[in-house]
Amino acid sequence: MSLLRARGLQRHFGGIAAVDGVDFDLEKGEIHGLIGPNGAGKTTFVSLLSGRIAPQEGRITLEGEDITALPAHARVRRGLGYTFQITAIFPGLSVFDNVALAVQGGRGRGDLKALVARALAQVGLEALRDEEAGTLSYGHLRLLELAMGLALQPKVLILDEPTQGLAAGEIAGFIQLVRGLTPEVSVLLIEHNMAVVMELAQRITVLNFGRVLAQGSPAEIRANKAVQEAYLGA
Repeated sequence: MSLLRARGLQRHFGGIAAVDGVDFDLEKGEIHGLIGPNGAGKTTFVSLLSGRIAPQEGRITLEGEDITALPAHARVRRGLGYTFQITAIFPGLSVFDNVALAVQGGRGRGDLKALVARALAQVGLEALRDEEAGTLSYGHLRLLELAMGLALQPKVLILDEPTQGLAAGEIAGFIQLVRGLTPEVSVLLIEHNMAVVMELAQRITVLNFGRVLAQGSPAEIRANKAVQEAYLGA
């Protein structure tokens, strides 16, 4: 059984099918890429998975449990984390306190200080724990957002455009970091940087006009003529 599964998801806006009958599976311990041209339906699809908006048709399960009707906060408590797109950083609070707030709002179980310390260690921010978040560099802010997501102790972590604005060296570090999250955490990666997707993802789903255009390994996606015409520009 897939860790996260969607079947027949549909969502229309003003007669336009933003997501039109999408099936999707995320396996335990997998890094799964989600790509597609602008307007393909990626943001709407991820919003359906995370509970930010409700589907008009279809079903979503997490570890076999139907979560279709659950709001976003209830999905977080069941292990579905969504970061980078909607994470709220409090610039006047310390790095430590920002992560502590995420623990308190999520499914964190155990000693608060230990959970925060573990999340900061995972992203390499232990030395900055007492710094005000508002003083961090852009790259460190991204790492803080990731630490806040990891502090939720997710089973699934959705990363939405995580490398946007990062320098090349920071991207290399991010790739190594995300690879190290598995198999404990399964990752859905929405990313325009194709080099990052091709290096990290075991499988890739391509959306176009709200529908699944292709699914497969990076090699299969590279070789898919329909994907080349719609997105890769080959």
